[in-house]
Parts: sequence; C-alpha cells; structure tokens
Amino acid sequence: MFRALPVERINQSLSPGWNLDEEEVVRRRAQYGANDVVEKRRNAWLGLLTDTLLDPMIWFLVAASFLFAILSKYTSAIILLLAIIPIGGMDAFLHWRTQVSTQALSSRLIAYARVIRDGRERMIEARDIVPGDLVLVKGGEYFAADGVIISAENAQVDESSLTGEAFPVSKQALAAIPAGSAQPLISYTYWGLVGTRLLTGSTLVRVVYTGKETIYGEIVSSVLKTQQEMTPLQHALARLVFILIVVASGFCILLALVRFYQGFGLVDAILSAATLAVVALPDEFPMTFTFFLGVGVYRLAKKHALVKRAVSVENIGRVSCICTDKTGTITEGRFRVAVSTPAQSVMQADLLLCAKLASRADSGDPLDAAIIDVAKDLPAAGYESKQVYPFTEERKRETSCYQLDRQFYFATKGAPEVLLNICTLASGQEDYWREQVNQLARQGYKVIACARLLLPAQNAALAEPDRNYEFMGVLAFEDPPRQEVFAAVRQCRRGGIRVLMITGDHPSTAKKIAADIGLGEGAPNVITAGKAELLLRKGGGEFLRHVDVIARAVPSQKFAVVNALRDLDEIVAVTGDGVNDVPALRAADVGIAMGERGMQSAREAASIVLLDDNFGSIVNAVSEGKQLFRNLQLSFKYLLLVHTPYVLSATLIPLMGFPLLYYPIHIVCIELFIHPTCMLVFQNLPGEMPAAVSSAAKRRISFFNPYDWWGMGILGLYSTLIVMSAYLMSLYLTGNDMIARANAFLAVGLAHIAFTLGLSRLQSLTARIIVIVSLAALLLLVQVPVIANYFNMQPPSLATWGVLVFLSTVTAWLTRKFA
Repeated sequence: MFRALPVERINQSLSPGWNLDEEEVVRRRAQYGANDVVEKRRNAWLGLLTDTLLDPMIWFLVAASFLFAILSKYTSAIILLLAIIPIGGMDAFLHWRTQVSTQALSSRLIAYARVIRDGRERMIEARDIVPGDLVLVKGGEYFAADGVIISAENAQVDESSLTGEAFPVSKQALAAIPAGSAQPLISYTYWGLVGTRLLTGSTLVRVVYTGKETIYGEIVSSVLKTQQEMTPLQHALARLVFILIVVASGFCILLALVRFYQGFGLVDAILSAATLAVVALPDEFPMTFTFFLGVGVYRLAKKHALVKRAVSVENIGRVSCICTDKTGTITEGRFRVAVSTPAQSVMQADLLLCAKLASRADSGDPLDAAIIDVAKDLPAAGYESKQVYPFTEERKRETSCYQLDRQFYFATKGAPEVLLNICTLASGQEDYWREQVNQLARQGYKVIACARLLLPAQNAALAEPDRNYEFMGVLAFEDPPRQEVFAAVRQCRRGGIRVLMITGDHPSTAKKIAADIGLGEGAPNVITAGKAELLLRKGGGEFLRHVDVIARAVPSQKFAVVNALRDLDEIVAVTGDGVNDVPALRAADVGIAMGERGMQSAREAASIVLLDDNFGSIVNAVSEGKQLFRNLQLSFKYLLLVHTPYVLSATLIPLMGFPLLYYPIHIVCIELFIHPTCMLVFQNLPGEMPAAVSSAAKRRISFFNPYDWWGMGILGLYSTLIVMSAYLMSLYLTGNDMIARANAFLAVGLAHIAFTLGLSRLQSLTARIIVIVSLAALLLLVQVPVIANYFNMQPPSLATWGVLVFLSTVTAWLTRKFA
C-alpha cells in the first residue's frame, strides 16, 4: 500500500535538523487546523441524557405511575418509577453502543506527544501538532498523527486497529524523497499512522497529515456522517413506523372505548390504551437500523473500505455485479519492461531513448515510471524540451517535442494500432508488427509502440504531426495479478456476484489476465468497448450478462455500460481513480474510488474509498455488507416474531372482557428482554457471503420475500395461540387471574428465548449470554413468590413449565426451519 506525500508540508526535507519554530507553528495551525481526529461533543452527558429522555417508554412509566398513585396503588407506582432506572440505563447504553465505532477509534488517540521545536524536545497536547512537526515516539506509545518515519530503530508497530492484522509490522526510515513529483507515493512501510502503537524500538516521525486528513480521521468522519444521514431504507422504516403508529392508535382508541363500555372505568380504559400503545410502538426498528449502519461503517473500514455515505452500507450488501479496473486493482499496478523489440535497423538503445523522451517523470503513469527506470542510464543531454502533447483517450498516444541542434525531434508512444497507422512502413511490415503485438498480448503483456519523427527546426508554432513517423519498435510490460484475486473471484462466483473487468488494455492482454484470475471459469468472454457500444445502441444490454471483459474502453463507454447494467436490474459497484471516471462512479449504486492512486475528484464522487486499491478488499467489503444485511434481516425477523404474540395477546385479552393482561411493570421486563436481543445478538453473527438474489428482484429487493412473511405470520400466530391458551385455560381451571397472567408472561418470555435460539442458532457468545440471562430472569420473576407478587403474578406449576417449555422448543425448531 502507498500514500501520497505532499513534500511542501515537510519543507521538502527529511533531515531531523529542520524543525518548526513557534511562528511557523501558528501559521500552519491556521492553515491546517487542530489535530482533532474526533470533534468532542461539548456536553456529551447532556446529549446522552437528552437522547435517553426521548424514549417514550420513560414517559409512559411516569404517566402510568401517576395513574396508579391516583388509584392509591402506591407500591405499584413506586415500582414503576424505580423501573425507569433499568429502562433508562438500557437506553443510555444502546445510544452509546450506536456510536461505539467512534468511541473505539477515539480510544486509541493519545492526549500528549513529544515534539522537537526550535531545536528542543518538549511535551505538548497531541491536538497542537501540525504538519511539519518532528515527533518522537517510543516503544509502547501511540502515533499522534500520520507522518513519514525519518529515523527508526528496531521499529515494530501494531496496526491491527486499522488493518485487522494481528502480527506486528516492521517499519523503516525513509532515506530520501523520490524526485520528479510534488506528491510522490510512499509505501506504508515508511509511515507512522495515528491510532497505531509502536511495540518496540523508537522512531522520529515527520508529520504530514493531521486531524481529519489522517486515515483514522477519515474513518471517524465517515462513522459520524453515517449517523446523520437518512437512507432509503430508513425512509421506508419511517413510513412503516408511521403506519404502525396510526394502526396502533386506532386499536388503542377502540380498546379504551370497549373497556369503558364494559364498565372498567375511565382510568382502566386510559391505562389499557396506554399499555397497548407502548407494546405496539415500533421504536426498536429505527434504533436497530441506525445501530447496524454504524456497525457496518466501522467493519467496512476494517476491510480497508472507508464509507462516505450511509446508503452505501445498504447497497454494498446487495451488490450483484462488480465493474472493476484491471491495473492496480486486479493487478499489482507496478509495471516493468519485460520485452523490448526494436524495429529492423533500430538499435535497442535508440528504442529505449525514444520511449524515455516520450515519457514524463511527473505524470504518475506507472508505464512512464517503468520506462524511465529501464532507460535511466541513457543520456538525454542536448534534447531541449519544446512541447508536450499529453495522452488523450481519443488519440491514444502521447508525444513530446525536443529541439536537437537544428531539428525538432518528435517522440511518441501509445497504442500499437494507432502508431502503425501514422508510421511509414515497408510492405508487409504492418501485418508483421500487428502479429508481434498480438503474440505479446496473448502472453498477458501490456504492449505499447514507439515512433519518432525528425523535422527541420522552424520558428512557427509547433503542431503535433500525425503522419510519416519512423516506427522504432514495441515495449511489453508485465503487471501480474495480485495473489489474492483468484480466491476473491471464486468467492464472488459462489455468492452469485458477477465480475466484469473494464480496461483500456488490448483484448488479448485483458483476456490473459482474466483467465489467470478465473473470470469466465478460466475461459473469459472478451469484447471490445467499441463493439459493446454498438450492441448497446442496437438492442440494449442483455448481451452484458454473458461478457466477462470489455477491452479498449474509455470512461464514456464505462459510463454507458454501468447504466446498461442498472437497466438490467443489477446492483452495480464500480471502481474508478480519475476525473474521467466520475460519471460512472456517480451512476453506480456503489462508487468505489481508489485511495492510493485515485484523484480527489474521484474520491468526492465515490461513496466508498478503498484504502489499498485491492480487488480482494472490494470483495471482502461486499461480503461484509451482505452478512450485515443478512444479520439485520434476522434482527427485524426477531422483532416482528416476538411482537406478534406480545401485541395480539395485549389487545385480545382485554377486548374479550378479561382483566388487563400486562401491567406497565410487565412491559418494562419484556422490553428489557427485547432491546438488547435485537441490538446485540444479531449484529455479529458469523457466516459466509450469502447468495445474491435473482436478477429480476435485485433492484426492488426488500427485507423479506413472501415466503418470509408467510413463515413469520404462521409462527407469530402459533406463538399467540400458545400465550392465549396459557392464559385462558389457566383462568378457566383456577379462576385466578394472577396465575393466568404468570402463565402468559412465562409463555411470552419463552417465545423470546425460542425465537432467539431459532434465528441465532447460538452462533455468537452474546446470543448464548442473552438466552441464559433471559431464562434465569424468567425463573426469578415468576417462581420467587415475593418477586412474583409484586408483578401481580403467582408461580406457575411444574406441569405448566413442562408444557410451555416443550411448546417453546417446537417454536425454536420451527423458527430455525422456516423463519
């Protein structure tokens, strides 16, 4: 992995002898801001208190306590007021957990750091560090900002907070700044990153990035931003909550009127309606969804994918097609000249010199870097640069003009088919070179051609010639696939995700690389972008379902392909790194910008920034997103399943004229079961990448399909029947409503455990803890006479326990089988 080093921030010097004075520190702080990776909330406790008090359950308990006090039931009123403590505590805990990603990241930030300023070592607050500062980090300490290491002694760093890598990483001192670029790419071997810890040795770090410009800062900013955005599914949830509230309000009014008509009195009618309102209130849905989004952003960051927009957490979990670049994403992105074939009567040195003159050291093009490296010993003295004609997608070549004595020397390089058309060649030579290019391309090389043209020097304005060049030969570059890509492509295939490689390379080159990584199961279908464009104009994009590689593509064609795939109901993820990729990145469901080589415009247009430009990281992020989406589905299934018997029994029993089934204190207990389960049990369940859905359903995918709804409906009604039967039969047999209420409460509690067992399959430690604690709590609440009495219940018989446990076991089995 590499990162850009803006040399002006460090005064173009790695020498420890240069350090900042106070005047320069003040100037740089005004320019770059404070080193605040996380902006601290001024009144964090007040904010937490406000968020907690917004929970309607708190106010329901206060109102219910007031009503019980009016009825002179002071013990019940006090119990309800005391119940605010666990409910409020649980709420505060869950609000805190919603921001757990940010808190976890912040915990690795240090408060103070040693810097060298004005030639003296001093301890300062970490937030006062500015780019250019020289920071001393010793073993056991955390890095306070992102910077290049200029001195290192036995430096081993724990970077698990950023990469998840458990093993220490060796760090080295950067000996010199690479010449030829204002922002050279520097390997992470030479970087110290905020939030990582130096395990052994000591380092001197020249600070480059502070605050939100650090890797940690970008992660934290993305997490915080996620919590502020409303996504499409959140809007859908808001509509669902509104509908449920309206329906619940109708039932509440109906229940109040019926209870009053039945002669239970006004207070009982109001209490019954209020109880049903709280039972039916779907507050867990939006809270759970927001929590899962925060978890998703943090986990994707651990997979080297920085999420910029929350909607991407939803979409990346539904991706069905990945349109990826080749160079640097599929391959390592480090070219070297593997084959150089000069034309007849052309010397090898002349071919390499022509290629060198046509290249620019500051272009950032890896081909230019490879050419300059292989031709570094060839003298270019006497060649005075006059004009550069940069590479464009239309021309597919780059030309540089030099003056050599009284001649203009035009050196050009680019696509072989283009250069062959502008060169003067002997009969049969064009076919010969085309065959040479094809042979090299079939071996997986990226091939370019070089040509030159000598013209008499003139004072007139220079224009790029487009004919009569002398063909100098071809250069073949190799850029092997990354080792992990083959496994990543296989994982995509297992998960039903198509991978489409869109590249500007020669079709033969692209086909060789595609076959090596397993596209098309080793026999990829390759077409040119020109042919794809023609087919799109003629009959739409149906043919894209059977294409693995599009070669010789320009950004505008990439944009058209993305739109065509979306028209086929694919959920499309697209990678890009340049200004020309912005339209495709914006058009995609998930735009993925390259963090190492990507331009700022591409990063701004993308919804996700990939830190290591690695296709394997894209697939890991998609897999993580799919698993997160699957776990969110399980959490919502649990909420719907557990609320069905809970809400229906709370509604039907009073409507039938029987005493109120659940008092506020019972609701408190049941809510204490439900809240931690939906938030904590399902968010970390393990699993492989779930299979993608069928093409027709991809774009209009919802949380549940008809089979899910039928399964949940039948299970919910079955559980409701158990709860109702437990109450009514007990009331019929004993005539004691306290025993009947205990049986119903026990049935609801066991249903909660059964649904948790069936959906989670106890795959996580949290699930096992929740089940054990829930069972222990049920035993205490219904079997200990003193406690049960306070809850207006009497302990059920052993036979009742046996029957309900058996029926709940059946519920768990049915849930695992059909939910």
